[in-house]
Amino acid sequence: MPHPSDQASHFRRIIHIDMDAFYASVEQRDDPALRGRPLAVGGTGERGVVAAASYEARRFGIHSAMASVTARRKCPGLVFVPPRFEVYRAVSRQVHAILACYTPLIQPLSLDEAYLDVTAPLIDRGSATAIAQEIRARIREETGLTASAGVSYNKLLAKLASDHRKPDGLFVITPRMGPAFVETLPVGRFHGIGPATAARMNAFGIHTGLDLRRQTLDFLKARFGKAGEYYHGAARAEDNRPVLADRQRKSIGAETTFASDLLAWDQVPPALEPVFAKVWAAYDRDGLVGRTVTVKVKYADFQQITRSRSCASPITSRATIEQVSFELLRPHFPPPRGVRLLGVTLSNLDAAAASQDQQLAFALT
Repeated sequence: MPHPSDQASHFRRIIHIDMDAFYASVEQRDDPALRGRPLAVGGTGERGVVAAASYEARRFGIHSAMASVTARRKCPGLVFVPPRFEVYRAVSRQVHAILACYTPLIQPLSLDEAYLDVTAPLIDRGSATAIAQEIRARIREETGLTASAGVSYNKLLAKLASDHRKPDGLFVITPRMGPAFVETLPVGRFHGIGPATAARMNAFGIHTGLDLRRQTLDFLKARFGKAGEYYHGAARAEDNRPVLADRQRKSIGAETTFASDLLAWDQVPPALEPVFAKVWAAYDRDGLVGRTVTVKVKYADFQQITRSRSCASPITSRATIEQVSFELLRPHFPPPRGVRLLGVTLSNLDAAAASQDQQLAFALT
């Protein structure tokens, strides 16, 4: 029987991005005097709470949700700064814009954390690991902050992987590694098992992932209800939860930059082949209906133009996307100057219409 890793093409490719000490790192970035010092973002009053702690502060045992008076007792030199949520939100939007270049399937968990499904990426770097490396580099370059990333074949393991090398780390858990990786973990490290549930498990003699794996599904469901099924799978490094995008997509697009500028029309069809493949894969996978095709041409001098056409009926084939794209591009060749980039985008999307069309097709078969 083949090992699961021998069928890797069937596995999803999930990345978990987690900004390092996000609020505190933003404050240290914006005020050089705070760098290298134990820092807490939060209130200083009697009922104040730590919203975030720098890594320097964490060495003293300070963590988020800790009472500020307790934190100051643990570290008398702790510097408190009030939170600036409008700034954190702005940086979060920057990060999200970077993530959106690679996939439409982004599930934010908070301002500083998100899952990405890059099984069919908009920009393919050959592997999910290479995409994660590029995302981390872009975050550093564009925001001045660091992020840790975990790469795996499901959400559970991707999150565990991002925690494994924090801060400023990258770790990959392959299908072959998954079951062995989780069996040594304390159950409290599993996503979805909080302190109270971990204590209940400990009372049953369940302390590690391996202990959890030894329990039957019936045992876990009887004691933990519906969550027992998730725990049963998690102990086996299994997690079927999808990455749920936070909002309906307004467009699907991809583009490619050429090593040498295009000068002739016969260069265009082969150059756009990978672009069409990526756009159609995302469009077909998400079950969307679109009507508008837009092409983008960026010239060697970085000037760019876009041209669009809306179809009378929904686009239902890759051939239609290609045909409309070529009709929009053909009048611009031969170009007045070299073409360094071409892009194709589908918009005017409607997931509800797609669902209705699928239901009607099913009813008629």
